[in-house]
Amino acid sequence: MFCNEYKRLLKFLKPHLGIFGAAVVCMVVSALFDGVSLGMLVPLSDKVMTNKPIIIPAKIPPFLNDFIGKINNLEPLALLNIMVPIVLILLVLKAIFGFLQSYLMTDVGQKVIKDIRGKIYAKLQTFSLDYYSKKRSGELISRITNDVKMVENALSYGIYDLVYQMFQVIVFVSVAFFIYLKLAILSFVVLPLIILPILKVGKKLRKISLKSQEKMADINSLLFETISGVRIVKAFAMEDYELNKFTSQNRDFYKLTMKSAKRMLLLSPGTELVGAAAGLFVFYFAGQEVIKGELSFGVFALFLGSILSTIRPFKKLSQVNSLLQQALAANGRIYEVLDTVPIITEKKDALELAGIKTGVEFENVWFKYEDRDILKNISLKVKSGEIAAIVGPSGAGKSTFLDLLLRFYDPYKGRILIDGIDIKDLKISSLRNKIGIVTQETILFNDSVKANIAYGNINLGIEAIERAARQAFAHDFIMNMPDKYETIIGDRGFKLSGGEKQRIAIARAILKNPPILLLDEATSQLDSHAEKIVQEAIDVLMRDRTVFVVAHRLSTVKNVSKIVVVSGGEIVESGRHEELLSRDGLYRKMYSLQNAQAE
Repeated sequence: MFCNEYKRLLKFLKPHLGIFGAAVVCMVVSALFDGVSLGMLVPLSDKVMTNKPIIIPAKIPPFLNDFIGKINNLEPLALLNIMVPIVLILLVLKAIFGFLQSYLMTDVGQKVIKDIRGKIYAKLQTFSLDYYSKKRSGELISRITNDVKMVENALSYGIYDLVYQMFQVIVFVSVAFFIYLKLAILSFVVLPLIILPILKVGKKLRKISLKSQEKMADINSLLFETISGVRIVKAFAMEDYELNKFTSQNRDFYKLTMKSAKRMLLLSPGTELVGAAAGLFVFYFAGQEVIKGELSFGVFALFLGSILSTIRPFKKLSQVNSLLQQALAANGRIYEVLDTVPIITEKKDALELAGIKTGVEFENVWFKYEDRDILKNISLKVKSGEIAAIVGPSGAGKSTFLDLLLRFYDPYKGRILIDGIDIKDLKISSLRNKIGIVTQETILFNDSVKANIAYGNINLGIEAIERAARQAFAHDFIMNMPDKYETIIGDRGFKLSGGEKQRIAIARAILKNPPILLLDEATSQLDSHAEKIVQEAIDVLMRDRTVFVVAHRLSTVKNVSKIVVVSGGEIVESGRHEELLSRDGLYRKMYSLQNAQAE
């Protein structure tokens, strides 16, 4: 299980193995240069500084023995003249390979993060509305920002240090074992004292990290809600209440972060202390060998330097484990999104919807949400070019008709047909391209007026955009804006009034020119003046289209060809306005009540 989680984390590296391999080669070369650079201590200390022979107690290969013999025969000044340019070349090469390994690993890390963000965002686009209804927006944003950042730290720095420091440990340990096997074995008896605390603390860090990431998701969700709902917060004077909520969550996140930091920071001096103790142990016993003349000072310095040089890699590796544990917690949350199977899927042989000739039909449709039936046995035919109004009390399931037609959800029984074809047999993009929608809550983006009108039709020119705006009675107020069609309208159209937002949305629908139009209480939130203007724009938009109108105000749908009355998820009446008024049904009661309230 644990290995599988690491494999899933490292799976993100697969597309970039070429760059990663080049980085590893640079790390190997750089680690070797570290060992060679440390090896320069031997001739420098034994021959150049003290003019004493190099003595290695271990058995060494003949070629190396001959090489040391030649060095021992050189004069100190001659050896110094040889060593200076060699050391300089080594330093230059080490710097080059050090830069390359860091740059390549950073490049790999950033490419992987770009891929992960792209995969999460692409996956989010495949989900139907039921997924978003169960997830908070801030939580999903946190997956792309905070969780991905954790993985970035692990890949850009964690994997880099894991590989590079491991090579350094291998080089320095190899040097120590090569020079003095018995003493090296005694020195590294302390290794478990370093590794065991690292593993133990790593497990705790993973649990803390998971809680931290969940808490950050809470903070992101709160920020999203309060910033997007700032009007309501201020209107109800709830600034202090929201501030207290944020302060509480921020404080909890701080506590978790400090708990994690404390454990990470304790590892570093802990491993350093154990390593230093091992160094003192070596110094004591090897120093006796130097005094006896069985080990030259330069070789002793190389051995001690090799042992002490392992402290830094072990110190780094303790931090790497902490980073990887945090990344694994984040990785689990990322894969939770990536592994989710979309409920709304498209058939492999899905058909293109060319247009609409005969009409739309709901055939014995049942739909439920979380075990509660929203629509029950709905059968409805709307001919091509016909306007059908769906009315009824709040919570009756009116808007669900539109959601099902757009395939935001699928019914669990029955079919929805366009020209006799089940919409499940159609390409989703083909279906939605033939449907325009104007809703009660107008969704606009923090972009220009032009971009918002052209949303979904970005390749159309300004002439077509202006023509749509004129038909939506939006052109005049747009021309009065500072930058006209290039004016940025703010987050969710913050700079526009309700009526202006609706007219932009209607212009967007007109530009799309869909054969099917869905209107979901498009004028219910407007004042009478704005409603009159918007209604005129809607009348233009509805011409020669098959229209489904969800209406609260019955006076706005008196002239449509078919009115469908829904209550408790069922169609209880249908017919024209006059026909429904002649019956003593729900429609007549609702109409009479609205007239009485208007008076």
